[in-house]
Amino acid sequence: MFDMTSLKNGLENVSGFYFDGTSAGFKAGGAPDLAFIRADEPCEVSAVFTSNRFQAAPIRHFKRYGKHFKTNFVLMNSKNANAMTGDAGVNDIDDIFTELSKAPNFKFELTNPVMSSTGVIGYRLNTEKIISAALKFDLSARNSDAAAHAIMTTDRFKKEIAFRVDLEGGKSFNVACICKGAGMINPCLATMLCFILTDAAIPRSDMDELLADTVKTSFNAISVDGDTSTNDTVMLLASGKSGAYNKEAFKFALDTITKQIALNLVKDGEGSSKVVAFEVRGAASDEQAEKAAKALSNSLLVKTAIFGEDPNWGRIASTIGASGIECEEARLVIHYDDVLVFDHDHPQLDSERENAAHAVMQKDSYKISCDLGLGAGAFTAYGCDLGHEYVKINADYRS
Repeated sequence: MFDMTSLKNGLENVSGFYFDGTSAGFKAGGAPDLAFIRADEPCEVSAVFTSNRFQAAPIRHFKRYGKHFKTNFVLMNSKNANAMTGDAGVNDIDDIFTELSKAPNFKFELTNPVMSSTGVIGYRLNTEKIISAALKFDLSARNSDAAAHAIMTTDRFKKEIAFRVDLEGGKSFNVACICKGAGMINPCLATMLCFILTDAAIPRSDMDELLADTVKTSFNAISVDGDTSTNDTVMLLASGKSGAYNKEAFKFALDTITKQIALNLVKDGEGSSKVVAFEVRGAASDEQAEKAAKALSNSLLVKTAIFGEDPNWGRIASTIGASGIECEEARLVIHYDDVLVFDHDHPQLDSERENAAHAVMQKDSYKISCDLGLGAGAFTAYGCDLGHEYVKINADYRS
């Protein structure tokens, strides 16, 4: 048995780490755009990355270390993705860490340092600005808020969460994370930088297993616009400082954190105003249910209907039928929350059900449930509406 308590101040609850954010001059008005996470001593690190074949330079740099390495320093920047920059982009990261290591006032020995970037694709980093700003870091700082703000791009709000897990016998450990993401969100690891810290004494093998498992129903189950970034990163770092660990409890905490953060990404979708769960059940298999649910979360016609609060169930049905899964018209049943909008015996919305469905769609969040009536397969994906603001933001993203 275990208990879990929500905590304030994000990463500051996790022992063995230091973090802060500062301005390197990339964001207007001196807003934080460069952050670090430092460990007391080299710590275990596990990560999952974007499925985009054009992976950004920071991911390529990370993978050069091979499997099961430890690190004590993560440097994160916003406004520049350092993607599609070739070998030069990777070399720029090496140059940054080399210069920091040589600087007399950077009194910290780097062990396998890693970098993570987000922003515009196709431009090399301004290494001089990054190095100059990094040399001003207070490496003893524990400012989760500044770090969380530094990695934001088009985000409307910071994403930060923490929990304490109390185990039987009086031991406890903490898990916390900061995350960014609002656009280019697609269920292929979403579009994000997410850094999860824990002081649990978790074995490396469990880190890899549980992280890979948790993204399936959280970050890989959300969509804002159906686009997959070159830089998506979810990184788990463990200091082991608490000396406490329970696999079941840690899995529950990790699943809770990733699910809540993933839903915050959808809520913060560029210009979005509604979060919708697309539940597909009764499918021939879980895999087919997942395929249909993700098709619904990605559909532009579905998203615009959500924006317009139009209970046009035909867009739901046609998207399922076009997804390529096994389905039959006579077996399909669609609900908006608890309002029946379609089954074989009720193919047309009467005024009462139309009004009830419209009332559901006026809410900030709701569920569209689709029962295929074929088997036990089930999956839930999450998406949002798509409105005018999304077009406005992305029409001039580089500026």
